[in-house]
Amino acid sequence: MHTNTHLVMPAEWFPHEATWLSWPRNHDTWPKNLEQAQAEFVLLAQAIAADEPVRVMAGAGADFADATRALQHIANLQIIPVQTNDAWARDYAPTFVIDKDIAELVAVDWFYNAWGGKYPPFDDDQKVAAAVAAHVEARHLPVDLCLEGGAIEVDEEGTLFCTRSCAFDSNRNPDLTHAEIERRIVEAIGAQRVIWLTGDALIGDDTDGHIDQLARCTPGGRILYAWTDDENDPQHAGLAQNLADLEAGLKAHGLARELIPLPLPSPVFVNDVQIPACYCNFYITNGSVIVPTFGAPQDDIAAQIIGAQFPGRKLLQSPSVNLTVGLGSFHCLTQQQPRVATAKEP
Repeated sequence: MHTNTHLVMPAEWFPHEATWLSWPRNHDTWPKNLEQAQAEFVLLAQAIAADEPVRVMAGAGADFADATRALQHIANLQIIPVQTNDAWARDYAPTFVIDKDIAELVAVDWFYNAWGGKYPPFDDDQKVAAAVAAHVEARHLPVDLCLEGGAIEVDEEGTLFCTRSCAFDSNRNPDLTHAEIERRIVEAIGAQRVIWLTGDALIGDDTDGHIDQLARCTPGGRILYAWTDDENDPQHAGLAQNLADLEAGLKAHGLARELIPLPLPSPVFVNDVQIPACYCNFYITNGSVIVPTFGAPQDDIAAQIIGAQFPGRKLLQSPSVNLTVGLGSFHCLTQQQPRVATAKEP
């Protein structure tokens, strides 16, 4: 493995300098409920801003005016004039890492093509990582690899978790071997080891199976994984495969981890379409952990399981049904900018 020993991607619960978001403005993503999705977005932004600075990207003109009207009452929030196509900042905003040798912030810029070319146009989103890097005066690091930020998850020891279905998708990186794809990811974020999951994506997930819908790291070596006990659920087999992959991968690397099942909500339908509702899409701020709710009986149970992993943080629940109609939730909408001075070496 060709680990870049200078770079480190801090785990999400390490201190943030800020959180980046993009104003939801795409009528194709929310054709019947854009205003309701925006209302849920405002609640999310407000919750994050209570703990750390928030930067919301919005294009000049109507988008900027709409975002200003909706968000101007929130302290600790700034609207940044950056044009976007869609709201999923996790995937196209930079993945921030730190060059620990010189204590420098580095903005990793994956090549973004809207999850294998599914949703054109995406030309504005492709430019966001460079624009954000310039805004925060971070070193801009383009990577010759098609990937999204939601496809990678790291713990505090440099373990990278990713799904083969996403990184190895033929519509993303058709000319690269699996080994070369892994090498480029590892070098860009300074990972020490990789554990690949091979189970299917959740029903309704259009990302080909982003890890932030399937498994999330928490402090102290615990991993939450999406789960259902219902063997008749069509998602059960894929989730069971992911669990087996986690167990095998951890064993292969000699890692002791506690694996904790996080129940999926009962199926959530909007306009007769099942949305990819999942509690794994929570977001960790400096002072809280924000868990999506779906009006499902599992909402409180899942939140308590997540909250127990973060005893020093407030447990917040916020509605996400309308946002998730766009096929993503809180983690998909956010991208943390780590605080450089507090970075640790895995």
